[in-house]
Amino acid sequence: MTDLAIVNGIVYGTPGATCVAIEGGRIAAVGGRDVASGAAETVDARGGLVLPGFEDAHIHLLSGAREANGALLYPLETVAEIQARIRDHAAAHPEHPWVLGRGWLYAAFPGELPTAALLDAVVPDRPAWMSCFDGHTSWANTAAMRLAGITRETPDPPAGVIVRDADGNATGAFKEEAQALIDRIVPQPTEADDRVSIRRALAGLHATGITAAQDAWLDPGELAAWQRVHADGELGLRFRGALIMEPGQSLAEWRDRLDAYEAQAFPLRGGSFLDAGILKGFVDGVVDSRTAALLAPYEDDTSTGLPAWEPDQLDAFVAEADRRGWQVELHAIGDRGVRMALDAYEHAGRTNGPWTGDPHGRGATPGTHARRHRVEHVEMIDAADIPRFGRLGVVASMQPYHGDPSPMQIGPWAANIGPVRARSAWSWRSIRAAGGVVALGSDWPVVPYDPFIALNGAVNRTTTRGLPEGGWSDEKLTLPDALEAYTAGSAHAAFAEHRRGRVAPGMDADVIVLDRDLLAAGPSAIIGTGVALSVLDGRIVHRTEGLA
Repeated sequence: MTDLAIVNGIVYGTPGATCVAIEGGRIAAVGGRDVASGAAETVDARGGLVLPGFEDAHIHLLSGAREANGALLYPLETVAEIQARIRDHAAAHPEHPWVLGRGWLYAAFPGELPTAALLDAVVPDRPAWMSCFDGHTSWANTAAMRLAGITRETPDPPAGVIVRDADGNATGAFKEEAQALIDRIVPQPTEADDRVSIRRALAGLHATGITAAQDAWLDPGELAAWQRVHADGELGLRFRGALIMEPGQSLAEWRDRLDAYEAQAFPLRGGSFLDAGILKGFVDGVVDSRTAALLAPYEDDTSTGLPAWEPDQLDAFVAEADRRGWQVELHAIGDRGVRMALDAYEHAGRTNGPWTGDPHGRGATPGTHARRHRVEHVEMIDAADIPRFGRLGVVASMQPYHGDPSPMQIGPWAANIGPVRARSAWSWRSIRAAGGVVALGSDWPVVPYDPFIALNGAVNRTTTRGLPEGGWSDEKLTLPDALEAYTAGSAHAAFAEHRRGRVAPGMDADVIVLDRDLLAAGPSAIIGTGVALSVLDGRIVHRTEGLA
């Protein structure tokens, strides 16, 4: 007997199909009304588009869930607004020993960086620590710096910068790895606290149609915590986590680290709900703080950024991971960073030879690239590197809302690299046209996880208000291509295309129903479209009020 039938919809990927039958957590049939006969429960889609659930290919789920408890500063546009939000949050939570927050935009501040004095003005009595929207710069008040022991003599850590005034004193802004100087003393929530935050986050994800998520940075302790969440039946989405790959260790130490990682992660590979077997490394920083690695200097500067690795070391670490059967994803934003990542993957292929068969549970579909490494973000890319994605089988994991063309968000970014390079940014259409696979995601909590905001950016290249404000028309995706990148493309990036990413018999029953036929309504209707129903593993996890 069919457990659930969705009727009167427009089933994406099957022309003429209006119904989906679900049984035992799998899609049993797709077709006309006859496939829905005898269902235990029937839901009327009312002409809405029936899609595979969205899969966010790059998210930070636990940190996003935690940071939703702090002062939310994105996308406030003025110092006064930011200070008021922090002041109100601090007043509402006098019990918190620290005042935490996230999301400030560079363009809101004179000189594009905040100062401790601005934060002292609203939180003078306890430490305060505010992460920038991109997570690559953070802002401390005087109390936080004093508690961390930051003085004029505190050296910049490798791959990090303590921003200083003319006298050498810390101003309150900390870039890249310098953030760890404060992060290490910030109180951490208990696992019980995290469970509450995760449940709230999952409800929000379900309401926007996200049924699978790939977390781009876990430490082993966090992976263990997710295992406990799963064991307790509280992992309400398909979840895949990447363990961190860091410089600052020898190759021998990296091999020992991989031994420990493999004992924990490899038994989870290919799991239906909890999956591992992927590593995450940072090649560079971000354009906004001029830490992304560029092939040519930043505007009005001689700097080309702040690579986190020497190329030879990156090549060696990636090759060792590749030899053992790990998938690797590398954060690379600048064009030089992207080239370093692609070079490392090409080097691994030459060194280790082809991956054949599927000895380690990687799940590659026959006829596709078995080796399937990834570059995360790809905000800038040299034209010569575009075809390398398809040739090497490397996935371009991209986040369209990072390129929101509103002046507050894109203004500092574009000014740092100049108009010529800015016009060629976020080249998802070119990568796809050259044979590369594009997977879309959000990078939440950097920006909101709402897939419709990202789809609008990929398809329309406008702000959420519909304003072009400097958008790039040459790299627009079609709406079907963008939907594919947010479903099948993301599933491919996780070696899961045989399980999800399509509404077809035998696939996992992770299905959503939009409140309209978005394909008929067209790209102008992306913003304003909602999710009426979300089904995960055959179970309804979100339903709008009144949906039959």
